Formats: sequence, structure tokens, C-alpha cells
Amino acid sequence: MDLLLRKMSIQVNEHIYLKDPESSDLGRKIISGSIEMIDAIGLECFTFRKLAAEIGSTEASIYRYFESKHKLLLYLISWYWGWMEYRLVFGLANIPSPMDRLERAITLLTEAVKEDGSFEHINEIKLNRIVICDSSKAYLTKDVDEENKDGVFIGYKQLVARVSDIILEINPHYKYPHMLVSTIMEGAHHQRYFAEHLPKLTDVVKGEDAITEFYKEMVFKAIRE
Repeated sequence: MDLLLRKMSIQVNEHIYLKDPESSDLGRKIISGSIEMIDAIGLECFTFRKLAAEIGSTEASIYRYFESKHKLLLYLISWYWGWMEYRLVFGLANIPSPMDRLERAITLLTEAVKEDGSFEHINEIKLNRIVICDSSKAYLTKDVDEENKDGVFIGYKQLVARVSDIILEINPHYKYPHMLVSTIMEGAHHQRYFAEHLPKLTDVVKGEDAITEFYKEMVFKAIRE
């Protein structure tokens, strides 16, 4: 199974990049280096010039893969949601009870991320910090409708749909499954950020992951018939 997972790749919409970064060593260095740099200095201070100097390449070479910093961010966020869906598919396999599957899904969506050795050039812990800080910048733009038509956000929507389907399996009459799942995903990121930087905006409970437990409680109360 480990060998199978190591051969897997996360598919990202081709409209995001000019050249698939997974197709070359330089492309993978661009992804790995951008994750390291954005995590270290923030998206606002990140530039292709700085990245090129860090990975020993040129700005022009990076522009052959991505036409802008925004497109690179879209790639990182899309890869992350694809990775989360991959984790969800494997994490829920062979769990017959929809209640157990939903509980497991909430845990996967809200728990603190651990590094996944299946993708050597990507540090998922650092990527998760970028998603927490910057994922909203990927879609809170004037181009969001055009990018949506191109299928740029399909990975995010597929992940929401998978968990929404479990909710409807438990309660077919629940009216707001997609709203509930996207609230979990976005809210958990905010709570992780608050816990680290603005702790008076969240709650820490000794002996438990309060964020995950909060969303479990919220979801199961919300969908109760």
C-alpha cells in the first residue's frame, strides 16, 4: 500500500499553470521552494525573484510554469484540497456506518495536519499554514467567476460534496449540507489561527482537541432530525 501511495500524484486543474510543475525537477523545486518561502516570509513579501534566488534558478524559468504569484497560490491551494480529498477517500474506506464516516471526516478536515511522506517535495504542515493564512485570497478576487468557469476550484467543491453526501445519507431532509461543510472547513482554519495568534477568540480545553470536538458537536446537533 505504501508503494502504491508513493506513486500517486494529486491532479491540479491545467488552467492554473502554464507547464505542469510535476513534470520536471525544476517544477517540483518551484513548488517545494515556494511553500518554504511563503511559510517563512508570507505571501505579501514573496516574489518570483526571491524564489528564483532561493532555488538557484531564474525568474524567467518560474514564469514558464506560472504566469503570476496568484496562479502559484491557486496551485498550492488546489493541491492541498486534492490531498485532503485523497486522505478522505482512504480514511473512510471500509467504514460502513455513515455516522462513523462523518465523525472521521470531520476529524480529517479539522485536526492538526501531519506531514505525509507520500509526497517528498511537499511539506504538508507548512502548506497547511499557508492555506490557513492565505486560502481565502485564492477566491476573494475579481476574477473568481472566470476562474470558477475554468474549473479552478473543483477540488474544493468535490471535497465539500463528498462530506455533504454523507450528511444527506444520515439525514436526507437536511437543507444546508454544503453550507455546513464549507463552514467547518473555513471555520476550523480560523480557529487554528486564533489558537496560535489570538487565543482569546477561541477555547482551549485540556486533554482534547477542542476545535475538532467543537465541530463534531456542532455538526451532529445541526443534522439531528
